[in-house]
Amino acid sequence: MNSDSSNPQTQDGSYSLSTGDDESDSPCIGVCTTLYDEICQGCGRTLSEVSNWVFLSDEEKASVWKRVREDGTAMRFQRQAKENKPA
Repeated sequence: MNSDSSNPQTQDGSYSLSTGDDESDSPCIGVCTTLYDEICQGCGRTLSEVSNWVFLSDEEKASVWKRVREDGTAMRFQRQAKENKPA
């Protein structure tokens, strides 16, 4: 297998913004916006959760992940649904 046949998604860095939860420590997808409230429309976290993410314990992060998955309104989940939609 030559290097040209490797997955381009991992080559161009876009994999780091993947919607796959298992590959990422953070819900961030690099689309940060809080137009009308204190919830990021990209990932579903509060401004406090975003700014303090590196200081949160694993349990606190898991709690945030659970909440944003259950809510499912962030762009992260809308994009994931679109990507997983059958053609």
